[in-house]
Amino acid sequence: MAIWKRNLWVLWVGVFFTSASYSMVVPFLPLFLLQIGVHDHTEIWSGLIFSSAFFAGAIASPYWGMMADRYGRKPMIIRAGAFLFIIYTLTAFVTNAYQLLALRVAQGLLTGYIPGAIALIGTNTPKKNVGYALAMISSAGASGGIMGPLLGGGLAELFGNRWAFASGGFLSLISTLLVIFWVTEEKFTPSKEKGSVLKDVRVAAANKPFMNVLFLSIITALSILTIEPVLPLHILKISGSSDNTALLAGIVFSLPGIASIIFAAYWGRMSDKIGFQTVLMIGLLGGGIGTIAQAWFDGVWGFSSVRFLYGIFFCGVFPALNGLVVQTTPDEFRGRAFGLQQTATQIGAMLGPLVGGVIGGFFPVEIVFVVTGIMLLIAMWYAYSFKDENKALKKAAGS
Repeated sequence: MAIWKRNLWVLWVGVFFTSASYSMVVPFLPLFLLQIGVHDHTEIWSGLIFSSAFFAGAIASPYWGMMADRYGRKPMIIRAGAFLFIIYTLTAFVTNAYQLLALRVAQGLLTGYIPGAIALIGTNTPKKNVGYALAMISSAGASGGIMGPLLGGGLAELFGNRWAFASGGFLSLISTLLVIFWVTEEKFTPSKEKGSVLKDVRVAAANKPFMNVLFLSIITALSILTIEPVLPLHILKISGSSDNTALLAGIVFSLPGIASIIFAAYWGRMSDKIGFQTVLMIGLLGGGIGTIAQAWFDGVWGFSSVRFLYGIFFCGVFPALNGLVVQTTPDEFRGRAFGLQQTATQIGAMLGPLVGGVIGGFFPVEIVFVVTGIMLLIAMWYAYSFKDENKALKKAAGS
């Protein structure tokens, strides 16, 4: 088996386990707060603990990207996986909210397994297969995101929340060991430049096509997190009953992930044929229309069907953005480029719940879907506006 194919399948499993370990513990953090005695201002603590990791990750990601370019992507994946193992394991033993908050901050500062895996795959895969490989890594994250809550909920129900955290640490350890023993990083030339985050930001700012990708990364991440906080409320409204709302919300949440598992490879192959830019525009167009359409269904079945159709198109967006990072940056800057993209994604993830909460607080929930959909359509138009720039860049690179 070719080395790039072995790397792909090993990292597919690693990303699946890492995504599962994250999603099997994070959704249950509010319940865990109650378990450790946080009964006053629980909502505030919950929001703080959720957002702290995003904020810390936005700060730390460019630094780890710089280290990846200096020492290699594989060492950075191993470092991130090892810290995930330690953090999740320690979380199983916390006794108060301050300890939990400190570990969530540490998680944002010290981890980054999946961005590292994306950077390694993007750099060590033949150009003709990059789209397919990045799409497969995306499907691994989606698959783990679906299975994680099921595993975490089952373990929490049978053995308690602490065992769910400990199990998440164990999965992170497996992900790390897989990389240590079975991933080979071939195409790596250490950067000899004395790096600094400010210098990297200046280099990125001079690369207009790459800055376009960063902007779209913020918008797409924001669009996901704008919807999620109000989705359970909308499901409660259209179902007409509070019975099984949590179960229905879980199913509806998972539908775009299921669509990603089924269709991600297709969009990856299409990216290799027609280009990342075209697939990005198709994904944003379908995602925007699909998001707006969700506002007009007042039945669970119709709403779920449209949400699945939205997922079919939107699952092509992030792999296409990752492919454009590869296409718009040189190999020696690749780790830093993905670090900066991770920062952009974290910023979008921080802003999304705030935007969704504010709109949902003043207007009907349906308006959140409409505004988010319009935002994605504007992003599609923006992506189309710099299509010629990327064509020129690709031609200059000899692609």
